[in-house]
Amino acid sequence: MRPLEGITVLDLTRLLPGPFGTMFLGDLGAEVLKIEEPGQGDYARWYPPQINRVGARHLLLNRNKKSVTLNLKKPEGRSILLKMVERGADVLIEQFRPGVMDRLGVGYRDLQKV
Repeated sequence: MRPLEGITVLDLTRLLPGPFGTMFLGDLGAEVLKIEEPGQGDYARWYPPQINRVGARHLLLNRNKKSVTLNLKKPEGRSILLKMVERGADVLIEQFRPGVMDRLGVGYRDLQKV
């Protein structure tokens, strides 16, 4: 058994710092659910070098993760994220600028309510 088995992490990070940290959580056994915006998803998906048209950096940083696309700017996307939190997510990691999660309606106070 790995140390973080049974822990669920919602990963709203992108590029390098956040995905690097959540990669280790997945390596240690956590179930990491990578949440990407519709369209291009995480920008690292497109950075060269690519393997089968997916950025090698993205493949490395997002190993041991499941992926889902949610548009948090739409009520449906916010609702799904809140349901994921309600159903037992233990950790939510994001790296938006200050205030963005609040403006999207999924800030700390919103998450506390579920």
